[in-house]
Parts: sequence; structure tokens; C-alpha cells
Amino acid sequence: MADKDLVWHKVMARDALAEGRVMPVTCAHMTLCMTHHQGQISALDNKCPHQGGPLGEGSIENGLLRCPWHGWDFDPTTGKAPGGHDDDGVARFPVEVRDDGVYVGLSKEESHQRTVGDVMMETMVAWDVRVVFGMVGHSNLGVADALRLQEEAGNLKYIGIRHEGAASFACSAYGKLTGRLAACLSIAGPGATNLLTGLWDAHVDRAPVLALTGQVDTQVLGPGAFQEVDLQAAFGKVAQWSQPALPNSKHAELMNLACKSALLNRGVSHLIFPDEVPKMIADADTPAGGPAGRITPTTITPPAESITAAVTLLAGAKRPVIIVGHGARFHMAGVIALAEMLHSPIITTFKGKGLVADSHPLGGGVLGRSGTPIASWAMNESDCLLVLGASFSDHTGIAPRKPTVQVDFDAMTLGKFHSVTVPVWGEIGVTCGILKDKLTGKNVAVDQRPEVAARWKIWREEKQRRTLDDRGQGINSAAIFEAMTRQVPDDAIITVDVGNNTYSFGRYFECARQSVLMSGYLGSIGFAYPAALGAWAATQEEAFRGRAVVSVSGDGGFGQYMAEVNTAVKYGMNITHVLLRNDELGKISKEQKAGNWDVWQTSLTNPSFAEYANLCGALGMRVEKKAELDDALQKALEFDGPSLVEIISDVELI
Repeated sequence: MADKDLVWHKVMARDALAEGRVMPVTCAHMTLCMTHHQGQISALDNKCPHQGGPLGEGSIENGLLRCPWHGWDFDPTTGKAPGGHDDDGVARFPVEVRDDGVYVGLSKEESHQRTVGDVMMETMVAWDVRVVFGMVGHSNLGVADALRLQEEAGNLKYIGIRHEGAASFACSAYGKLTGRLAACLSIAGPGATNLLTGLWDAHVDRAPVLALTGQVDTQVLGPGAFQEVDLQAAFGKVAQWSQPALPNSKHAELMNLACKSALLNRGVSHLIFPDEVPKMIADADTPAGGPAGRITPTTITPPAESITAAVTLLAGAKRPVIIVGHGARFHMAGVIALAEMLHSPIITTFKGKGLVADSHPLGGGVLGRSGTPIASWAMNESDCLLVLGASFSDHTGIAPRKPTVQVDFDAMTLGKFHSVTVPVWGEIGVTCGILKDKLTGKNVAVDQRPEVAARWKIWREEKQRRTLDDRGQGINSAAIFEAMTRQVPDDAIITVDVGNNTYSFGRYFECARQSVLMSGYLGSIGFAYPAALGAWAATQEEAFRGRAVVSVSGDGGFGQYMAEVNTAVKYGMNITHVLLRNDELGKISKEQKAGNWDVWQTSLTNPSFAEYANLCGALGMRVEKKAELDDALQKALEFDGPSLVEIISDVELI
């Protein structure tokens, strides 16, 4: 190629490379090995032709450039291999030493050619995937580059996390909150296995998630290459759909099926990308996929006989009570309208906390181990239960002896743990509308609102007494969550962890219109902070824009993913973390005591979490006195960026 056809790039200063030394430099999209041998500066292809070893990290020994990976030699000025083995040489590029530095002449870069990775990521975006959490690495670079192009086009947001487990937890929380897909990206082997805990959380709580994992090249797949893991086997039951993208696959169709399966089955879809596949050049006329004509509305109507039986039971009930779980999250307008017509209290599972305001005349709070005495009273006094989108967890304690109408979109959830009087298979919003129409003017239920109000008065007086408890060993939980009830915005998204802090939150914090997210059936410690990353991503979209994100954990849970504070700082995430510090795995100590065990290995050695947050670039504050709570919470919530309030709490006063 003539010099006039070259593009000249300044790669280093004239004196940057000493005689007898080599160094790698990157210009345009190419890495070069620069050598200085016998007064001549040369530019060679940095990749050894055998295994791609980085020649710029090698050395000149006995007049020859030696590859650092396996010791193959090259002439440091010509790139040729000794002994006339030209096939083993590397390319040499023109060099000019000018007054202002060393220049290398390279051919003009060709425009980007659309790849298999591009086709698949274009399809993913068409399915309305707007955010990807992950870690870029050597076995997913083809996927990563396709994601880069989509982000640069404004089609999605990529958030690089510090641990893949945080990525999958963030996706799970995003799915629980929005009902839509987010994706998590990892490399092969350990990156993919790190995703598993967060994906199990999504699986058991029925949240849609798309997992994108790298894999070793297909040509070395099987014998046990570096970082090779049988990912379909490793993901096992956690992924309701899992497939590899192979060289001859219908690539857009694979992404179509992955997204469709995750949304309709409300679970994890998993795509495996052998390293070379997403880098392959796609046919120019290969279309991207999308949801058009591939997905159905899910507003299904229950069978008529189920409705008839449910109406008969509810119409004769004098004290019906409605119990809502997480599955009713997107249908609460219809649920509340039905409850108001029946004058029926609405109580929730812990996963359903906040679906009805505690200030609503019929709101009874949470039922079960994390619950309020209002909720347990309402259930005990009821003569009929209408259970909507709840799964009868033993933590909730829904009484099996009560006549029960259970409504759920998932037929397998109906009567899952014990038989119910009337199982109703249907979409909750549709079903509530039908029940309201058919029950209007027919029900004989008494107005239970005065009794609900009386029970709330009793409980609030008790909570107030508990805020005064003080053993001199930290602030009691009643006071902490009373302050949070005052300070947290009514429409905030709150992510909560696992432990005594969570039980206290369920018991003491009074919800207005907040959305509460938790690790429900998995009950995974460490959930809260990475879940807040997912919630924050949702607030960048129109439906959730402007809503505050607050996460709550103990010191044990926060310690598992505290590095993600750096992620929050990097992306300017407005997340307020409330950390109850007692230097102990308090819930486990409590269980050991309850089981007549010795308390063993539950103590924690902690840093100053407030100082840690400040070191990361966030706002950190430490609270040791009850009187300081409101001011610290207010400052943290008003701070434009990530903040952390470290509260010294009493491990016993929960």
C-alpha cells in the first residue's frame, strides 16, 4: 500500500522507548508491539500467531523478540521468525520518527460490519430490554461490543458492577418492580456461576430476568478448557429456558424465545455465547427479531364455574378479609375497589407490604412473622378469606381452616400447600372486576372499618411505648423505623434485606404509597443494596422517574455487597442506604437462643461504614442517638447521589 493511503497515528514520544526495550501501544482499534533495537524503532502486530500472546509484554533477548507466553522468537525489527519460517512471523507497519513523536502508518479502518452479537442485541432491545448489569471479560467481548453499540445509539443503559451476584440481584429487583426484563452479563466459568444466587431469587419470586453468559470457544468445549463450565447443567432448574448460541443457530430467533419465555413464564432465561459466535459476521439481510405477533395479552378471564362458586361464598360472608401477595402488585386498583365495596380489610404478605397504604381505612398491614397485630386480628376474626396473588408461605401463616377463595394467574399455585374451598384460575385484575360486578348489592358483610381503626390505635400506642426503650446499647428498631416513616417519601422504592432489621421494618414501618422489594422465597442476605441498583435503573424511565430509592439492611447483609457503593458513585445513583449496625448476625443469634443452642460465630468485626461510604465518594453519616435520626435521614435523602446512614442499633430491641 502506498504511503498516501495510510493513516498516520502518533503512538508515543520520541524518547518513550529505551534501546533494547519493547512496549504495547494502542491506536485506533489495534494494539501494536513497539520495539527499539539497534537504534531502530519498529511497530509489529502485537499478537503472536500461535496463541495470541502479547508480544509487547515480552522482551528482547539475544537480539530476538521473545513471546511472553511460550517463548517463540521474532526479529524485533522485521517481525519475521528465525530460520525462514515466514508463516510464523508477524506483520510490520511503517514507522516515522518525527520531531513531535513516533508515528505509525495504518490502513484506514473499515466500517463496522454487523455481527451475530449485533443481531441478537438488536433483538433484545426490540423486546424492550432497557438496562443491562454486568461485567465485561475475555469470553464475552463480542456480546459486550454489541451492547456498546446499542448504548451509544441510546437504546439501553449498561451498568458495570463489581460482582456478578449484584448484577443478577439488580435484575431480579427490576423485574419485581416493573414486570419487565433486565439483562445480566457475565463471562464463562466463575462469572456465570456468580450470577446464580440472584437468579435463584428471581426464579423463586417469579421475576423475569435475562442472563447472558460467555463461554469458551466451541472448538475447545468439552474436554475441560480454562474456565469451562457446563453452563446448562450449572444453571439447572434456575433457568426455565437455557440454550447456547451456536455458529449455525437462528440467532434472532434464540433471543426471541429467550425474552418471550422469561416474560410469559415469569422466570430466568439464559443464553450461552461461545466466545467466537457473537463476533461472527452476520449476513447483511439478517433481520433482528421482536415481540410483534409473538406474545399474547395475559388478561385471562376465569372459568364461569369458578366465579359462580366464589360469588356464592363471598356473598354469604359477614366478615370477609382480602389477603394480597406480590402477585397482586400490578392490580391493586381493582383489589381496593372490591374491598371498599365489601368493607373488607386488606392485609398483605410480607412480599406484598405497601400494596395498600397503612393509612387506608381498610389497610391492616402485614400478616405473619414480620407482621402487625391488626393483620392477625383481621384474619382470626374473619369468616372467609379472598387470597390474591399469594403463595401461602409458612412465614405468612394464612389459616388453612378458613373458607378460602384463592385467585392466581398460575394454575399450579392454586391449592399448592393445601386444598382451598374455591381455586380460581385467572388474572387478578380481571377477576376482581368480575367479582365486584356480581357481588354489588348481594353481599351481607359488616363494615369492619371502625374495628380496623380501633386496632391501629392500640398498635400505634404500643409502638410509641417501644420507641422509649433504651438499654444504652444502641437505638431501638421501633424508633428507627418511626423516623423512617416520617422521612422517607411516600412514593419511594424501598429495598429490604434479610435479618432482624427486615422483621422490624415489616412490623414498624408504615407504608403510604411506597413500593417494597425483598428477597422473598429465597430469603437471601445481601439482597438490599444490589436490588437498589436495579430500582434506581427503573427510576431513569418515565413510569418511575423522580422516585427516591431507599435500601435497608443490617451490617451482615451490607458487608456482602458493600463494594457496589462504588458502582452507585460511578453512575451517580441517588440511593439512600439505611444500615442498622449491631456488630452481630442478630437473627442467627436469636435463633440459636430459641433452639437452646450456644450463641456461636455470629459476632462481626466491622469498619466504620460511614467513613467507608465517604472514601468511596458517597455521603456517609453515623447516628448514635435517637434524637439524631430525623436530621441524618433528611440530609441523606436530600443528597444528590448515593448516601449511607450508619445507625448504631440495639440487637435485642427489635
